[in-house]
Amino acid sequence: MFERICVPTDGSDAAAAAFDHILAIAADHGATVQVLHVADTTRDSVTRIGGDVVDVLEREGESIVEEAAARAADRGVDAETAVRQGGVPETVTAYAEEVDADLVAMSTRGRQGVEHLVGSTTERVVRQSPVPVLALRPGDETVPYPYADILVPTDGSPAATAALDRALPVAERAGATVHVLSVVDTGDVGIGDHVDTLSEYADDAVAEGVERVEAAGLDAVGAVEVATSAARGIRAYVDDPVVDLVAMGTHGRTGVGQYLLGSVAERTLRSAPVPVLTVPVPDED
Repeated sequence: MFERICVPTDGSDAAAAAFDHILAIAADHGATVQVLHVADTTRDSVTRIGGDVVDVLEREGESIVEEAAARAADRGVDAETAVRQGGVPETVTAYAEEVDADLVAMSTRGRQGVEHLVGSTTERVVRQSPVPVLALRPGDETVPYPYADILVPTDGSPAATAALDRALPVAERAGATVHVLSVVDTGDVGIGDHVDTLSEYADDAVAEGVERVEAAGLDAVGAVEVATSAARGIRAYVDDPVVDLVAMGTHGRTGVGQYLLGSVAERTLRSAPVPVLTVPVPDED
């Protein structure tokens, strides 16, 4: 499923821990990791060492990606490296397109300074990336791979369907159970009068998702939950039953009963205690 995985790194402990999880995925898929360090051009980085004018951020970046490549080699994973200058989200997105990556995998936390791989940066990559993004929070490296239980929130939109279609091959490799969840969001003003209607939308979306999972020969669990926000409903389901991965679309429908918006994906990125795979909305013909 994955052939080329773009891995932005700033050399932080969080990025290094996430890299172990990413290498497990790459080894399983026989994928090449495209290790990228972004020398942030918003910082003054040029200095003189001896008689030479050097860019210290680029020099540090070369060391970071070389170390990552060595770790990949120890795991039997092919790696290619690059150091680029620019704003982090824009450079990551451009590089992923340049190398024809089919996945961007990155930590949601980093160190202050060199790359600023913090949550807001990850969210901006998610918004811009034309390919799926796997976001790993600190601690996600303890989540087992291959994944045994995968959660796909749905509102029945094309983006939710795209996320499910991306999750199915991952689940097939491990024989994972796929949980299809729709959350009835009661937090919107005036929504209380429409709970029955919302529940019908949710039931239909879940039924459609379960049918797709079972057609792929996989075990499916369907669920409809009522919560004061979609993100809270998703988080509660992640905890009970325990799942190993959340796969969700980054856009969805708007209006009564149709909640899967970018803001929900971003809130899930911030709160979910497991890796989150975000899938961009497919291009419309």
